Amino acid sequence: MLKLHSMQSSGNSYKVRLLLAKLGRPFQLVDVDLFRGENRTPEFLMKNPEGRVPLLELPGGRFLAESNAILFYLADGTPFLPDEPLARADVLRWMFFEQHSHEPAIAAARFWLKLVRGGRELRTHDVDRWLEEGYAALGSMERHLSRRPFFVDGALTIADIALYAHTHVAEEGDFDLAPFPNVRDWLARVAMQPQHVGIEWRPQTAGQMVSNA
Repeated sequence: MLKLHSMQSSGNSYKVRLLLAKLGRPFQLVDVDLFRGENRTPEFLMKNPEGRVPLLELPGGRFLAESNAILFYLADGTPFLPDEPLARADVLRWMFFEQHSHEPAIAAARFWLKLVRGGRELRTHDVDRWLEEGYAALGSMERHLSRRPFFVDGALTIADIALYAHTHVAEEGDFDLAPFPNVRDWLARVAMQPQHVGIEWRPQTAGQMVSNA
């Protein structure tokens, strides 16, 4: 069985839980609390030297880190990753955009302003930059979504899952989504797709398990 090392509030971890739920793949969820340093133990660092979650543990003892790499691996051969070369590359294009232009601002702002106690005071000089860069990313998404319901080929793919994970909680990082109607409509469409689960979801069905790190 797959084993997912994850932090519940992490948008990057949520991406993987969401895809696994959509695929109906059984997995064991292992909670890793970054605030208690559980990702910095020698045992965890042997599994992922970068000390990050999510981390997918495969049967046989192999490990795969980086949320979008995990999405790509799990989605291969499913409708969430097209077979056609250009569409497949376009999915990667938006996943690269998410990691380069979107996540460093929108996820970072949410992490420090919502999840870290006293984070606003600790990173006060970064807030304006996060907002500027995050709104630029939202603007790019808004323009792209003005012509299509999803990011690639008119159907939900892992590009949408990657971008949805942080965008749907962007307001927790002080981002106002009111000026982005296309983004808001897209968020609603994603949430209406089959087997959608929220960031608070944890596996509880038969064949799926939860454990502590």
